Amino acid sequence: MTTLKKRAIRGAIWTLFGYGSAQILRFGSNLLLTRLLVPEFFGLMAVVNTLRAGIDLFSDLGIPQSIINNKRGEEQTFLNTAWTLQAIRGWILWLFFLLISFPAAKFYNDQRLLLLIPIVGLTSVFDGFGSTSIHTLHRRIDLGRMTRFDMTVQILTLSTMILAAWLNRSVWALAIGAVAGAIYRMVGSHWLIPGYSNRFAWDRQAVGEILSFGKWMFLATAVTFLNEQADRLILAKLLSFKILGVYTIAYSLAGIPRELIKTLSYKVIYPTISNSLDQPRSILRAKILRQRRLILLGFAVVLAGLVTVGDLVIDVLYNENYTEAIWMMPILSCGIWFSVLFYTINPALIAIGKPLYTAQSNLAGFTVIGLGLPLAFYRFGTVGAIIAIALSDMPLYIVNLYGLWREKLSTFAQDILCTAFFIGVLALLLIVRNSLGFGLPIQAIL
Repeated sequence: MTTLKKRAIRGAIWTLFGYGSAQILRFGSNLLLTRLLVPEFFGLMAVVNTLRAGIDLFSDLGIPQSIINNKRGEEQTFLNTAWTLQAIRGWILWLFFLLISFPAAKFYNDQRLLLLIPIVGLTSVFDGFGSTSIHTLHRRIDLGRMTRFDMTVQILTLSTMILAAWLNRSVWALAIGAVAGAIYRMVGSHWLIPGYSNRFAWDRQAVGEILSFGKWMFLATAVTFLNEQADRLILAKLLSFKILGVYTIAYSLAGIPRELIKTLSYKVIYPTISNSLDQPRSILRAKILRQRRLILLGFAVVLAGLVTVGDLVIDVLYNENYTEAIWMMPILSCGIWFSVLFYTINPALIAIGKPLYTAQSNLAGFTVIGLGLPLAFYRFGTVGAIIAIALSDMPLYIVNLYGLWREKLSTFAQDILCTAFFIGVLALLLIVRNSLGFGLPIQAIL
């Protein structure tokens, strides 16, 4: 077994362990927070976090990807220049938070946003001063250390948030937790690799290489935000903050497989393919298909199980304030399959220097959200809106197929077979559930 393959397998194991542990921690803290805070606060923070993610993605310079992908990614001068750009960008982002706070508060008719947005926006400043050691570990696929670090930061962040919510049962508890988490991550990142340090530097060649790669990443991540986050901004206008908070809970649980495959995509699949670009395209494609098949089959079983029993989990664990999440979750979970198909192969297009395809794919997804979501809501109400969101990743995947075909990395035949497997497993589990007397997951709206 090659060294790269060993690192990739070890990295995947650490990623699965880290993600599973993180979800257990997040789920447990989520249950506590939903008993301390009302749904309205989660809806309000969903808007703030979405705006934060939007500003972050619309200003993405592709610094992490440049460090992972660039041949100079281990050079101190290159890393220090990247860190300098990152720090400058952090301060600029915070200025944008200050600028949008008033119009956002006016648009959503909630004065709390005037302070919430700039305070939570401080996380960008702290993130900017975080060490590039995080990206270096991803480049080396040294994910054991990275996983332990992420878990430590998450435990500290969630503990701070729960303590703040217990002392002050307002939306500020969530804001304090977000800022504290950024501080913990910034400080801890400078201790990740012994002897590793960053200082201000400016190498013109490094700046040119980062910005040259980053211009395409900017386009890709900008439309990624439009596709992945626009639903919250639109729903915040169409629905009350209370219903938006309920939707946020349902989406976060239904999206666990989606977030897991995105994490694997960034931490394992992308750096692994980036280290294999010297191989002929046909050999690269064959290796990708072989490993991807196992991932798709595993996720098909997990996702089918989540669709089948996810509503029961919400019904048992959450109180009556979150009743509508029961029928939302299975609908949202079904649509995650298109995300799994997309994120298991899209890193290949980015690794070969074609992030434009990612931008085109996400633009297609945003079109469905931007146009389809309001239309579905006004025609079919909240149920129609949730179905539109669930289907929003289908055009993302379909457009991506074109890029794969152009670059001789097509996975269409494999996708058809694995989708049939997913549908078969889901149908079997639903039949078993119905025969046991539990009905169907969407029984509440039937």
